[in-house]
Amino acid sequence: MTLTLIRHATLVVEMDGVRVLVDPMLDDVGARPAIAGTPEQRPNPLVPLPPNADELLSDLDAIVVTHLHADHFDDAAAERLDHGLPLLCQPADADTLADRGFGDVRPVESSVPLGGMAVHRTGGRHGHGEMADKLGPVSGFVLEGTRRVYIAGDTVWCDDVAQSLARYRPHVTVVNAGGARFLEGEPITMDAADVVATADAHLDGELVAVHMEAINHCLVTRADLRSALDEAGVDAWLPDDGETILGSAGPDSSAG
Repeated sequence: MTLTLIRHATLVVEMDGVRVLVDPMLDDVGARPAIAGTPEQRPNPLVPLPPNADELLSDLDAIVVTHLHADHFDDAAAERLDHGLPLLCQPADADTLADRGFGDVRPVESSVPLGGMAVHRTGGRHGHGEMADKLGPVSGFVLEGTRRVYIAGDTVWCDDVAQSLARYRPHVTVVNAGGARFLEGEPITMDAADVVATADAHLDGELVAVHMEAINHCLVTRADLRSALDEAGVDAWLPDDGETILGSAGPDSSAG
């Protein structure tokens, strides 16, 4: 099994001969305005796609979209990706994705097969209190083959995440960090304390943190998170854009 971070939350998971693209954000750097009502008003995405993006986006077998915010599925993704690929999503997003031209949209109520794998949908909270209600619904997904990979999606640490970890006991868990936030209120994605809480509950597998340094309201950098994790004694992968890591062996030395 390999996992590659393209940028932000855009991943390629390859397992059991199946290549799955997760949450494609493929717009050019600066193509969209800053998110309104947030700090650090700079056009998004903040960084370009990595040089190996075209290679990473080739030979895909399926797409998974956790929710429809533009930093997880954007116009470039809708235009660039093969509309015939199976596209797995939460039920609330199925009609919109079909309207964007995708002909094999597969809403996941609970679990669906994909090749030789099973894909399970999990819950999450995109923030706290009323803000989470406004930003939802959001989902995570577990890809279960010879290994179990839990893509938590845009969620803070909450009961849904704890229950997913306990139920699926994933070999690899990917969390969206960055501490994204608006000018007022609490973070809407995991900050360092949330990542540490996830690690404390994730005793049997590896932890990967992404969703940093690419969107203007994600204020926790890789360096910030690494410092907090080191202080807490937590081991986790914080891959660079374009980097491939192995599920049980660490960074792939051949990664771009």
